[in-house]
Amino acid sequence: MDQIREKSPIELELLERARNLIPALKSRSAQADKDCKLPDETVRDMQEAGLFRALQPKMWGGHEVDLRTFFEIQMLLAEGCMSTAWVFGVVGVHPWQLARYPVEAQRDVWGEDSSTLVASTYMPVAKVTPVKGGYQVSGRWGFSSGSQHAQWCLLGGIVPQDETGPTEHGTFLIPASDYRIEQNWDVLGLRGSGSHDIIVEDVFVPAHRVQRTNNYSLEATPGRLVNTNPMYSIPFAQVFARAVSTSAIGALQGAINEFRSNAAAHIGKHGAKTAEDPAAQAAVAEATITVDSLKLVLMRNYANLMALATAGEYPDVETRLLYRYQSSHVTNVCADRVSDLLRCMAASGLYSTNPVARYFRDLHQARGHIANNEAAYRRSYGVVQLGLPNSDPFV
Repeated sequence: MDQIREKSPIELELLERARNLIPALKSRSAQADKDCKLPDETVRDMQEAGLFRALQPKMWGGHEVDLRTFFEIQMLLAEGCMSTAWVFGVVGVHPWQLARYPVEAQRDVWGEDSSTLVASTYMPVAKVTPVKGGYQVSGRWGFSSGSQHAQWCLLGGIVPQDETGPTEHGTFLIPASDYRIEQNWDVLGLRGSGSHDIIVEDVFVPAHRVQRTNNYSLEATPGRLVNTNPMYSIPFAQVFARAVSTSAIGALQGAINEFRSNAAAHIGKHGAKTAEDPAAQAAVAEATITVDSLKLVLMRNYANLMALATAGEYPDVETRLLYRYQSSHVTNVCADRVSDLLRCMAASGLYSTNPVARYFRDLHQARGHIANNEAAYRRSYGVVQLGLPNSDPFV
């Protein structure tokens, strides 16, 4: 379905810019791992290429590209460095969410500098106290990817019931001056994502900077009255879940590229050629069709979501649960396929400098994200398939 979609000139240009960054991202990946953050020049390169503006509203200097193009950009970046693609996915999707906030909140972030970046961590751990004009908020959140490069952060908490709605998950938009970052991201993979903790101590958040995360009504997402592109009406969970899984597809493709180059030249200590190993042949073939099938599902799903949004329709619960399950499946199957590739490289594949080993570490780290909990979302989808009511409030 996506193959017959004609991309706009800016979409083609952004994809080419992302593709051109791959060699630089490869060369910087070891430094990103060492520093536990993306190099400043990588963020600058993505800014100058306009990549972070992909989903930003045109009224704030953005490109408003189709979500399928956004994810294609993410996959390309992941071929060079999965940590870079992960940060792009998380930070790059926030303009889409901010477009749904009241225009006053958008002005707070982009009014003086439309290149301002926003980080996030959505776990609902905030201590929230309603006060006149907004809320007092305190808390400590983990896993805020790219936070050292951002000037604002979207933080999760439970919004108490009031005249605007029931008790439910909310997202609080807070400037960097009101929080501090504790640098504690020392992990196996995705080290360059710099997913450190965010700490807020008794900060006032005005009501216009608070959004009921999963409420898709115009009342809860008033930014859609001015940002009328249909993509801004797609359910939040359908967009954010893919932002933390799609880099895995590109990372697996990057691992395939590296594996093929290595296998063509590598001769083991006992004289065996990797390219002639039946296990290696099977592993690269299986990995290749995995990438192809995952891309096809991604593009088909977003073609349907965009068609529904354009028609002013909301996807039914079975569709939402299926798409969420398929998203969570991505990192898990990609981690399995890269494990097969690494196994075929024998002892030489275990060096930390081996690019395939880095993809291995990153992919196994990515499957730990709560949105990539395949077992949980498999059950959620299976429940409704067997005629029981949906028990997942986030979908």
